[in-house]
Amino acid sequence: MSEVKIFRIYGYMLIGTSTAPEWRKFVKEIRALKLSDALEKLYSELGSKHKVKRANIKILKVEEISPEQALDKYVKELSQLTKMVVE
Repeated sequence: MSEVKIFRIYGYMLIGTSTAPEWRKFVKEIRALKLSDALEKLYSELGSKHKVKRANIKILKVEEISPEQALDKYVKELSQLTKMVVE
């Protein structure tokens, strides 16, 4: 079984393409098994929450971080789980 990694992704997204488009900076932490899965999750989340097309998302830097370095509280809590009960 593969280990889940945490990726911190830095980039820009184009918001408001109609009258006054603006490039906004983002930093997002995502848990995934591999980098390609993390990028797919990023595109999916930004597209659904901000209605940004994939062509309007520019990735600057991606780094793999340890669970202790995570700033997102949900990512940090998920990485600290030792077991999960499903009924």
